Amino acid sequence: MTDGPYVPWRSVEHYLGENQSTSYRLSAPSAHPEVSYVVGDGGHEIALHVELDRRHKPPNSPLPLVRIDQIAERGMRMARIRTTQAALVRDFHDLLNAVADRIVTHDRTLDQAFGETVRSWSALLNRPRGLGTEKRIGLIGELSALASIARTYGWSTALQSWKGSTNEEHDFGLPGCDVEVKTTSSEQRRHTIHGVGQLTPTADRPLWLASLQVTRGGTDGRTLTDCVRAVRDEVADQAPAHLDRLDGQLAAAAWDPEMPDDERWRLRSSPVALLVDSRLPRLGVESVPAQFRDRVRDVTYTLDVTGLTPSPEPPSALIDLRLP
Repeated sequence: MTDGPYVPWRSVEHYLGENQSTSYRLSAPSAHPEVSYVVGDGGHEIALHVELDRRHKPPNSPLPLVRIDQIAERGMRMARIRTTQAALVRDFHDLLNAVADRIVTHDRTLDQAFGETVRSWSALLNRPRGLGTEKRIGLIGELSALASIARTYGWSTALQSWKGSTNEEHDFGLPGCDVEVKTTSSEQRRHTIHGVGQLTPTADRPLWLASLQVTRGGTDGRTLTDCVRAVRDEVADQAPAHLDRLDGQLAAAAWDPEMPDDERWRLRSSPVALLVDSRLPRLGVESVPAQFRDRVRDVTYTLDVTGLTPSPEPPSALIDLRLP
């Protein structure tokens, strides 16, 4: 017996370890429905037993590893909630306690308690974790290029040129050229290239690779939130009609202002602009034999441009790259 609608795991673990069955009544002695936490099958499984009245049937479980059936116990109809996976018994224990708490403490029906628990746990487990470090610094790099382009062409042109999250092959389409921005936190200029088209020029338009290196900046560094705020403030002040476009691009990049953000960055070295031509090592469409091009669906490789001399006469928008 326990004094509340909760069974400590250490007690359950004891009976499981000893292969013994036991039962904990979680509801008050005279309360209905009766709710009991059961270690059954000779100490090999756990379950929650909930009394059913004549009008109700056990709810259906949307979870393939959780079963709810009906049993008879001491002359009562009971719903039994159990799992088919012994390896998950510790986590299932917490779920059973959550369901029991909703019934006993919050006067929810079994259907309501089980449904609410499943929905809340699913929302918690399915919630995106937000941007990983690689994507965060990648977005910082694109915002740096965006701000630099705006200093040359203005915010209207800069925002219209930003293609980063619209499934285009290149990050920016500037007047006269395209730009691919790559940012790394490694000591070497090693960048991940996604697909043979990412460093393939479009038609007769020159393609430039902007390589940025960042390192953790301590109190002098800039977080992704700092960079987003700086860019949004400038757009709101200088081109407010384009603020929705900026926010749409940030959302498409999975930016969430509610994300925890305490990683501070600064430039490790001066950015390098490289013209994508025959002197730049890369994989292009021509690298795949013609007869196989419709069968090679994805290519990802690491390009190391450490030590390469910057190309002469880069676009003016790439001369003054810095974190916003």
